[in-house]
Formats: sequence, structure tokens, C-alpha cells
Amino acid sequence: MSEAFLVTGALGCIGAWVVRNLVQTGVAVVAFDASHDTHRLAQILSADELARVQFEQGDITDFAAIEAIFTRHAITHVVHLAALLLPACKANPMLGERVNVGGTLHIFEAAVRHGVKRVVFASSIAVFDTADVPSDGIVTHDVPGRPSNLYGVYKQAMEGIARVYWHEHGVPSIGLRPATVFGAGRDNGITSAPTKAMQAAAKGQSYHIPYGGRGEFQYADDVAKAFIACARANFAGAEVFNLHGTVLTMQALIDIVQQVSIEFTPQSGIITFQEPGFPSPESFDASALTAVIGTLPFTPFEVAVRQTMQFAIKK
Repeated sequence: MSEAFLVTGALGCIGAWVVRNLVQTGVAVVAFDASHDTHRLAQILSADELARVQFEQGDITDFAAIEAIFTRHAITHVVHLAALLLPACKANPMLGERVNVGGTLHIFEAAVRHGVKRVVFASSIAVFDTADVPSDGIVTHDVPGRPSNLYGVYKQAMEGIARVYWHEHGVPSIGLRPATVFGAGRDNGITSAPTKAMQAAAKGQSYHIPYGGRGEFQYADDVAKAFIACARANFAGAEVFNLHGTVLTMQALIDIVQQVSIEFTPQSGIITFQEPGFPSPESFDASALTAVIGTLPFTPFEVAVRQTMQFAIKK
């Protein structure tokens, strides 16, 4: 049977890259989002590629609308990314719960009713509190989550929903916990600052990153490819995995960004940052995920920075 992917939150950064990868390999993809704004997709897809995307605009909290999409498009795989980010959940906790938790419940219930092969969804490193991180600073697969904010609590609830739907209904699922994702389209949320710094540097502009420290940076294209690989994995069960990318101090990141920027502009913008670091674990072990999908997609950091800058000056 041919594949038909539903990508929820498709107009966000990771969603746009998932759509791009699917379209470029000829897979039927339905892009679902509450927004009509396709600017992130337009940054990374050609006009012809964008024309091949089937769009569905709607509300993830409306179960009837969600189920109708499954029926209309004969969905076989789901990459569920629709969610409100931490600031929005903090500002409106009840809406955050309806979207992040209730919306996930709707996706899994529709998957049961329509025999979807697998649901892959985005959890978050927000399920971890920095106090729970081992002394070596590396979060392994078996580190328990103890979130310190409602966004992390909602993400942990999503993980629980996935486990229940496997045990009670046999819906296989994989959750992934991205860290600081960067790349074209990463223009929203607290951790978008490194991407904005790269885009500014490509134009010879200055930018200030409001935090420092040391952390894990994961390229959006690599993250998207990991989600797709999980959707196609020969895996039975419900599990949540860490991702892994490049671990850098903020100063090291800035040094690379400014070095690459020389290729794009003779002007010299100044990228600065300030301590303390962003309050999250510094590094993640993804060996458990590697055992499921093989070698993780990985773009060397300097190459990913260069590609991010190329998209920034493309239009």
C-alpha cells in the first residue's frame, strides 16, 4: 500500500522540513496546521514542490475535523508536531493543555479508528529538569523526566497517551525529544536565537543571543529525517527517544557562525551572548534510537550553518 503522511504542525520549522523531505522523495503528504502562513515552507521548497503539498487548515482540538482528514486522505503514517510552545503554554495553560494533550489524544484515537501504521510525535527535552541530569551532564535513555514547567508536563502526558494506546489498542508509536533545533524556518520560541544569529551574520548584521552556556544543537533537516525514519521503522511498541546533534559552548557556536559568514558578506556583524546558559541539559545520548533506525541523520555543524545562511539570503 502506498504511503500517505499526515504532518500536523506542518507550518512550523520541523514540520516544514518534514514536508520538504517527503515531497522531494515523491511521497503524498497532507500538511495540517491551524495557520495559513506558509512562509517557512516557501523558504525551503521550490514553487513546484510547494504545489505538490496538500493543505488542510484546522483546529487540532476539533476531533471531527481530524478524523475527516484521516478518511479523506487515507492516511497511513502520522508525524504529529502540532503544539503550543513553552511561552504560549505559560501564558494560557488551559489552551496549552487542549492543544498539546487533547490534540495528541485526538491523533491517537483517529489512528485507532483508521488503522494507521505508526504515529511519530514530538516530545521535548522539557520533560527533564536540570537537577535530574547525571553528573557527567549526559541525558541517557533511561533518565526519568521530572518537568519544571507546564509545557514539559504536557509533553510528558503525550508520552503517556502513546503508551496507553499501544497497550490498549496496539497503536505503535515513537516520540522524539528535540533539543535546540536550528535552521531555516526556526524563527519562533526561546531557542530560535542561534538561528537568528546565523541569519543576521549572513547579512553582515549584529545580533545578541540572550543566553550562553553549553548545549546540544540539532539541525532541522536532520531532525525531520529522523522523524520520517521513525515513521517507517520496523518497530512494535511505544517508546520515546533522545536525539543527538552537535554539543558546543555558545562562544564556539558564535566563532563558527562568524567564520562562515565571511563567505556571504564583506561586512562584519557582531554576534554576542550573555550568561547564564539556557536552563536545560547540555548533552543527550541517542544510542537507543540508533538501535531502532540505524545511524542518525547528521549534517556537520559548519555545513548546516552554511546552508542556514544560504536560505537566509536566498530571497
